[in-house]
Amino acid sequence: MTGPSRRPRPPGEDGGVRPAATTPPRPSTSHPAPSADRRLAPARRWTREHWLATADDLLAAVRPYASPGGSLITLPGPVSGSGLWSDGLEGYARTFLLAAFRLRGEDGRDPHGLLERYADGLRHGTDPAGRERWPRFDERRQAVVEAASVAIGLSETRPWLWDRLDDGTRERTVDWLGDIVGTSGYTNNGLWFQNVVEAFLASVGGPWDQADLDRNAETAQALYVGDGWYSDGVGRGGRRQSFDHYAGWAWHVYPVLHARIQGRPLDTVHAERLRAYLDQARHLVGADGAPMLPGRSVTYRHAVLAPFWAGVLADATPLAPGETRALTAAVAEHFDAAGAVDDRGLLPVGWHGPYDRVRQLYTGGSSPYWASKGFLGLLLGADHPVWTAPPQLPEAWREARTVALRAPGWLVSTTPADGIVRLLNHGSDRAIEHFRTPRADDPFYRRLGYSGATSPQLASGDVAAPLDSHTALLDAHGLPSHRDTVERVHLDDAVAVSRSRVCWLDVAGGPGEGDDGGWASLRRGPALTTASAVHGAQEVRLAWWTPPTTAEPGLAPPPGTPPEDLDQDAAWPADAVPWRLHVGGWPLAAGRDGELQVERGSGRSGTLARVVRGDGTSSHVRALPVAVEGEQAGQAGRSGPAGAALDTAGAERRAGSDPLGAVSALPWLRTSGALGAGEVVAALVVLTGEDAVRRLPAPVVRVRPGPDGGPPAAVPVRWPDGRVDTVPTDPPGSPR
Repeated sequence: MTGPSRRPRPPGEDGGVRPAATTPPRPSTSHPAPSADRRLAPARRWTREHWLATADDLLAAVRPYASPGGSLITLPGPVSGSGLWSDGLEGYARTFLLAAFRLRGEDGRDPHGLLERYADGLRHGTDPAGRERWPRFDERRQAVVEAASVAIGLSETRPWLWDRLDDGTRERTVDWLGDIVGTSGYTNNGLWFQNVVEAFLASVGGPWDQADLDRNAETAQALYVGDGWYSDGVGRGGRRQSFDHYAGWAWHVYPVLHARIQGRPLDTVHAERLRAYLDQARHLVGADGAPMLPGRSVTYRHAVLAPFWAGVLADATPLAPGETRALTAAVAEHFDAAGAVDDRGLLPVGWHGPYDRVRQLYTGGSSPYWASKGFLGLLLGADHPVWTAPPQLPEAWREARTVALRAPGWLVSTTPADGIVRLLNHGSDRAIEHFRTPRADDPFYRRLGYSGATSPQLASGDVAAPLDSHTALLDAHGLPSHRDTVERVHLDDAVAVSRSRVCWLDVAGGPGEGDDGGWASLRRGPALTTASAVHGAQEVRLAWWTPPTTAEPGLAPPPGTPPEDLDQDAAWPADAVPWRLHVGGWPLAAGRDGELQVERGSGRSGTLARVVRGDGTSSHVRALPVAVEGEQAGQAGRSGPAGAALDTAGAERRAGSDPLGAVSALPWLRTSGALGAGEVVAALVVLTGEDAVRRLPAPVVRVRPGPDGGPPAAVPVRWPDGRVDTVPTDPPGSPR
């Protein structure tokens, strides 16, 4: 990490991130992956001593921002919805977590005086009459989150801090923490905050309530969906489809820390779930160390490493010690090279460098220090195999593959030769808003594509009218539809299909008519189905729309109508046909506009839009003809009676929309004519590091007609190497 007192690297070692250079699809044009030595170089640099030095630098950098008594550490940046007072507690608690891991792993050795520094803060923070006191839980709900970090820190450093405190400070700390007992309303990962606080209280003779723990256990079990994945809350209609990094850095880390407070091994159920989660999460980190960028709170950055360390601490990981070391070091070096730490030695709100648009309402200047969880590995002593074993290439980095993660509904494609991981989202939406509430797609949850090399576009206009990694219907004004609740249709290791009842968001100053009663309104649309057939770096994306299955206005809805579709005629008007179709590609970011070249073309190879960055990384979308099986060769190439095709290509340039660079651009394709119901449109969507894919023969897409002229029964996709993937258009029992 870059900072004022950063330790220099050994002479001759390159600390930068490799330029992106992707591999085309297998097998015809495969390229060798970088040598194992090159990919393991970060692990040789990031020894345990380097991790320690980095932690020390981070802790030293925050000292100037502490209050006189040290209880409030208020760091520069935006103010959270809880206010500066709460943000000061957050700065103390989250940096204390880092200090505690560092101290416990060193058996209390404290060359920088951290114990006294945080003990002073504890004395002032728990003084109910002091000017530097911490907010109570009934004053700021955010204090519950920070109390968990305080409790964990006190437990990990107990022999050197808690056991040496004066009785008055211990009593006041128990009083402050004890206010959590009997509280309720924890509906997501936050239930673990109460669990760990009450576990610490019990360990020091304080109050706790078994009823709290039983209720939280019941809630947690209700949110478990399988394969190690938890939905972080329940959405509309009871759907458990909120998946993000919290599955790892909260749901799986806190049980391990909770067990440590209680001085016991991790229980079997949580150990099995942690192992199952890591078996899938290892596919979500690229061979260049770039983690995926979906979900909220991404400003916590290094916290993505917490479950990998937790798996080692609990002996519940499928990774060998050398694999864990290689993966964690690669991620740490990725953020290091990307400038995640500023010239003051601080972690600003952002992903790489400072970028406030990644924040949520609860995010303040001190929030990024949940990155402390990424330093859990410091709890492992210097003689642990994770530090002493030779670095080993993680299995997920050894060959290109496509993997279905069924619990979150993701299809993940990895190409280790360029380090890129792509996630196609056909199952997660975090649709927590009421169906009568105006709502835009959450760019961190409802985009179709996420990767370690790209980010959703985050400016206000991008949220109101999504284009990137998105398939949409365009209304009469050219406004793109929003995806809304994701309904799963099909998922295997090559093909994913999902459906959504789309809508259009009308905001003040936009082309639509806003609701006089509020800032925005919606127009409801049909069900838009999107399918992804994946082979290496290539995705064949299919789309078609069908009329919704809701009742006619004023009539009873059909049996089984989802709750969010009841009385829609009373909530929002319906948009009228015709609609055109938009297919948006992956956005690429760069430091300056001249690094992004935009190309458009058409001809025998099809309509194409392409963005190429100076390092060779490219994003392109290419129209594919859709033939109907059984037609004569001369008639092939049309997708239905109207023959709608993606015959218009373009690209959008942005400034300030992307946390990965000052400027960005994304390619897109659109139909110039209206798309009829049931018409299938196809495009090749690629994120790659070089141009070989453009020169390859295109996949062949054919529609297999349904009976009696109904919707197509299936869409076979034939790849240039002869592989055929069949996309089901409406499998029996699929949701509507």
